[in-house]
Amino acid sequence: MSTNVGTLDRVLRAALGLGLLYLAFLSGLPAFEGAMLKYGAALVGVVMLVVAATRVCPIYAILGFKTCRT
Repeated sequence: MSTNVGTLDRVLRAALGLGLLYLAFLSGLPAFEGAMLKYGAALVGVVMLVVAATRVCPIYAILGFKTCRT
């Protein structure tokens, strides 16, 4: 797969991923005590971090969308 995630998109995804992981495991909020929301947020957070690290978004590839310049 070719790179299809730009720099701003990558930074925002990394921030969102870290934020979701923080909420899931370190925040102590009552909403994240249930397993479904806790591990759902963690899964989405990990996916966001992987996409930010690899600069490849499968959904963008399917839709033919790119946020990078090259």
